[in-house]
Amino acid sequence: MTDALRIEPAPGHYVLRGGGAVIGETDNAVWLYDDGPEPRLYLPRADIAMEFLDPSETVTQCHLKGTASYFSIVSKSMVIKDVAWSYEAPLPGAEAIAGMLSFYDDKVTVERI
Repeated sequence: MTDALRIEPAPGHYVLRGGGAVIGETDNAVWLYDDGPEPRLYLPRADIAMEFLDPSETVTQCHLKGTASYFSIVSKSMVIKDVAWSYEAPLPGAEAIAGMLSFYDDKVTVERI
């Protein structure tokens, strides 16, 4: 891990709601601290109802984490574009978030219970 990147367990139980449904629950989330203004919560893909998410064409680059691919929530009544991102093959130092998802706070609700 670089000095600018730190990944730590996020104690507690987290519930993820988006598009009018619970789309995930986990006891295995992690906090990622990087050079951004606030830490980001990452949730294991195994704890997310991936049938609500469709891959997007959006891709971004981070100098600390690598290439991020994005997902949109798709339901019968709406599409919430690019709601989440994942680093499938993160750069060295960020391997602990491989395949995990982080969600935009203004597009979904994540609660610690």
